[in-house]
Amino acid sequence: MKRAMFATAAVVAVAAAFLVTDFVDYHRFGTALDNQAQASQATGGPWPQFAETCFACHGSHGQSRNAEYPALAGQPAAYLEAQLHAFASGQRDDPTMGPLASNLTDDQIRSLAAYYAGQAPAGSPDVTESTALETRGKAVVQARSCQACHGEALTGKDLAPRLAGQGEHYLAHQLVAFRSGKRHDATGGMDAIAATLSNEDIPAVARYLARMSPDRREIGAR
Repeated sequence: MKRAMFATAAVVAVAAAFLVTDFVDYHRFGTALDNQAQASQATGGPWPQFAETCFACHGSHGQSRNAEYPALAGQPAAYLEAQLHAFASGQRDDPTMGPLASNLTDDQIRSLAAYYAGQAPAGSPDVTESTALETRGKAVVQARSCQACHGEALTGKDLAPRLAGQGEHYLAHQLVAFRSGKRHDATGGMDAIAATLSNEDIPAVARYLARMSPDRREIGAR
């Protein structure tokens, strides 16, 4: 009973911090996460307790409701594991994910990856339709053969993430990061492709992918 009351209080506390700070102070969330993990271990509870761990940024069950943050639901487990290890080692630089991932054990990383990979993905909410942008984005995606790595429906496979239904702003930011060299792909494939994208291509690709449904249908075709 005490453990259940503690878990409920922890959820309320973290959710309140999220609403008040609006992500201004990520390190406070990291500290709260560490404290929650330690408390769960001290009381004999399993870690991670998924509903209490990553929802502030990535949404309940990995269904991000904020286009700035990636949806984790339905991502390939191998991809999620690789990215968590990259954050932990500093290979992928992020002031929030780095400290969080570096505190995870290999078993915890595998557990998180398996959990989110098993969640049914949902499309990105509230993406405005734009025929011109989507037409251009589709042409760019097809010309670069993105399906070769990310799967026929761009729902991800192996070490390549799901792009369909991801947040528009997140997708655009990552493409810019690959193009600028801030982020790197171990195979070099994304670095090379992003280098060919113009300032006009990137928002078009992001809009097209965000408008795609992860259940293999384009949102506009519903």
